[in-house]
Amino acid sequence: MAEIRERADADVATCVELLRDVHDLAGYPVNWPADPRQWLTPVEGLGCWVAEVDGRVVGHVALTADGPDGAQVERLFVDPKATRAGVGRQLLAHCVTMAAQFGRRLSLEVVDQPGAAAIALYRRAGWRETGRTPIDWGGDRASHLLHFEPPE
Repeated sequence: MAEIRERADADVATCVELLRDVHDLAGYPVNWPADPRQWLTPVEGLGCWVAEVDGRVVGHVALTADGPDGAQVERLFVDPKATRAGVGRQLLAHCVTMAAQFGRRLSLEVVDQPGAAAIALYRRAGWRETGRTPIDWGGDRASHLLHFEPPE
């Protein structure tokens, strides 16, 4: 089990390195951000957390405000060396808990990349797809944004 804790400033460089590995191996994010450090801290942020195993950061997630009563799971990624160990599911569960504490309705969006492990994770965790929106910024990697809500 990973320990989920609030992300510290000292974690950001490690998170950028992990994000680069995830991008190179899995194509997330679809478009590499001009400033990955800034990208990891969304403007409408309600909080950022990391997953740590044996003193090593292995995952990251952010929760952002979505209107006055909503919250979005964002910037969720796991070290490719730590996948399939339940870290992503723990980070998702943490977001469910935090959104409830903030009194906000939770959702997430993900691009429809072929073979995307993230989509499989969300479905295994009981999240329900609620819609699809066409996108024009995914190039040949993605054509739609999938919208999900957590299990009830």
